[in-house]
Amino acid sequence: MNGMQTPSSGIPAPESHQAGPLKAMSPGVVDYLFRQLVAGKSSEDIQWEREGISLSAQPEGAELARRLAETDIDALTPVELFHYVRAAQRLAAWAEGLRQTAVGRYCRPGPGTPPHAGKGRC
Repeated sequence: MNGMQTPSSGIPAPESHQAGPLKAMSPGVVDYLFRQLVAGKSSEDIQWEREGISLSAQPEGAELARRLAETDIDALTPVELFHYVRAAQRLAAWAEGLRQTAVGRYCRPGPGTPPHAGKGRC
């Protein structure tokens, strides 16, 4: 046999061992890795680190949000995608902290309001 199983429909079915790490790679990642291999370069994108601060080191805020929004995630290597997700999680936690602070300020009684006048706006 040639390693393929043919289901009743007549279309060869891939074997289960093909569901490994390559199946999870996007076409952009495969293309990037192929270009690196042909050029004789490492699969890690070290040029990205040379161009400025890495996503994992970028402080939370507007610049991190801009960089995440402008990133083509289909072109990221698996390692870069991991750092992208971690940076997005940090940004979300930072934004949630801002939201909670704003809600807390909104819900607290205004200045000069007597204590018996209620519990604030919320």
